Amino acid sequence: MDGNLPRGADAPFYLPQGDECEVFAAAAAHDLPVLLKGPTGCGKTRFVAHMAARLGRPLYTVACHDDLSAADLIGRYLLKGGETVWVDGPLTRAVREGAICYLDEVVEARKDVTVVLHPLTDDRRILPIDRTGEELEAAPGFLLVASYNPGYQNILKTLKPSTRQRFVSLEFGFPRAEHEIPVVARESGLAEDRVAPLVRLAGKLRAMKGQDLEEGISTRLVVYAATLIAGGMGVERAIRTAMIEPLTDDPDVKAGLRDLVTAVFG
Repeated sequence: MDGNLPRGADAPFYLPQGDECEVFAAAAAHDLPVLLKGPTGCGKTRFVAHMAARLGRPLYTVACHDDLSAADLIGRYLLKGGETVWVDGPLTRAVREGAICYLDEVVEARKDVTVVLHPLTDDRRILPIDRTGEELEAAPGFLLVASYNPGYQNILKTLKPSTRQRFVSLEFGFPRAEHEIPVVARESGLAEDRVAPLVRLAGKLRAMKGQDLEEGISTRLVVYAATLIAGGMGVERAIRTAMIEPLTDDPDVKAGLRDLVTAVFG
């Protein structure tokens, strides 16, 4: 759980790209589950933390993965001090407390997770716990938020239309340069005039998605590069370690990316 998050002006920094904050707040006010769609590192997780703080709600964040099961979310019996006790999982705690439960990259989880979510995403707003015989009604304030990256979808890992249609959906992309520059500058401590060429380079790298690169470079990696530069590392080395090496292992592609860096920075 992400602790006692600050509210209002003290919320984690997030620069809106459109009306996503207003839509999220309206959905939360009406207990409507929210689905965030967008590429890796475009700000989805930061957005949820920002909105949880603005709304004054506790936040449970779950990073979904191949081995994440419904039991990991709901809870299980554990041995404690020689006794078998029930321990709530993060989803159950959020339902009991009226908190936000954020499932990051939900399509990565096992299929049984989807079955658990369905009764929480309709007008029932209940969580059946078979192991204890409970049928929990969601406390006021509970909100289910999930995210996924459509670019990683394949025949084995996809979100069924019947599941998608249970959510209010918001689509995220990488910010425009005029938004990304101040974000990177604020996060890294590097001056905006030095951040600008990094953002220009990022734009050119994103244009290569689907050609030489499987995925466009994230704002997160641009922040990493800017942070290294602000800390005294040379520009070329910072770009190589934070913006080129994480994108590909192919020597020929990396050589092409280095040529692109030279074209941008001279």
